[in-house]
Amino acid sequence: MSGLYTELKEMLHAEKGVALATVVRGPDQIGAKLLVFPDGSTHGTLGSAALNEQVATDADRAIWTGDASIHTYSLGAAQPYEIFIEGFPPPPSLIIVGAGHIAIPLTTFAKTLNYRVVVVDARAAFATRERFPHADELIVEWPDEVLEKMDLNPSTSIAVLTHDPKFDEPTLKVVLSRRVGYVGAIGSRKTGAERAERLKQQGLSDEQLSRIHGPIGLNIGATSPEEMALAIMAEIVATRHGKDSSAVLDWKKK
Repeated sequence: MSGLYTELKEMLHAEKGVALATVVRGPDQIGAKLLVFPDGSTHGTLGSAALNEQVATDADRAIWTGDASIHTYSLGAAQPYEIFIEGFPPPPSLIIVGAGHIAIPLTTFAKTLNYRVVVVDARAAFATRERFPHADELIVEWPDEVLEKMDLNPSTSIAVLTHDPKFDEPTLKVVLSRRVGYVGAIGSRKTGAERAERLKQQGLSDEQLSRIHGPIGLNIGATSPEEMALAIMAEIVATRHGKDSSAVLDWKKK
């Protein structure tokens, strides 16, 4: 059992997502524990492979939501098991693609909210430490090539601010093929529709394209870069907490 706690401690120290499931009531195996990792692998057992499999699905969800709750599972006619599942998500991160004017205040807002911020731009003149003193990392490379190599997960938000098809379309193709928490892209409704059509012709599905938040950010009447950054960050936070902005503001559909 101590080995499981050691692994849990190591995952938390490395800021990796993990979930811990414990049998709190049932016909047997009270106190048995199962660690569930983001790649679907597990360590430990709740006493039954069938029970482990059932619990792993809910545990995977808890990894990214941070939920801690009791779930009930039945195995045949036996007394049901009550399993306490506690998720430990990694710290949230924001990857900003495009080091323009909006990216500067967006970095500041995200850092204030304890996001790890990475700014990516192939243009060295824009992605400078003078412009982004608060960014955790500045990467001067083609965004799609960088993102291909990064660990993207449901705790990751992506804000595509390049407003240039040669940057944003390859970027969107990469991130929409991965399991990320938020994808937003700058541009008007017309620009977004034209971009979506091009991406569809390149093989992206309607489901993938529907995950793009565009126009990016909540409609707060923003005009300055600072207000636009605030609108974007508000939408990222709403999405992270399961508050679908489209259910609150239907302006994008008009």
